[in-house]
Amino acid sequence: MTTFERIKQLSSKQGKSLQKVSEELGFGVNYLYQLKNQQPTAEKLTLIADYFNVSVDYLLGRAEAKPVNEPIDLAEVANSDDDAVWSRLLSSGGRPLTEKDKMAIKLLFSDKWDEITQKAKDLDNKD
Repeated sequence: MTTFERIKQLSSKQGKSLQKVSEELGFGVNYLYQLKNQQPTAEKLTLIADYFNVSVDYLLGRAEAKPVNEPIDLAEVANSDDDAVWSRLLSSGGRPLTEKDKMAIKLLFSDKWDEITQKAKDLDNKD
């Protein structure tokens, strides 16, 4: 797979046209299509890699597709009871989260946000 094909695949996964990606990167509208016949400069390759959250090596075909900073869905984590998920994805100061931290995160991302905020208000009113 060529650099152009990788970029095309990545833009397709995001539901964006190559022209739109080019514009968002500040390139000419058809710049990415030019990559069918030429290699991008190191500077532009870096911009493209950062845009898609992949490594330059991936764009060049030298590595597997591994996002550099894959986004974490905190709501998904919060609703998981799997301690391995918690330990692998989240920490506090490099240490595993305490049960209290986990509960706070679960409450923040639960479907019962209105109920939680009302309980907090009730507690404040008791003082």
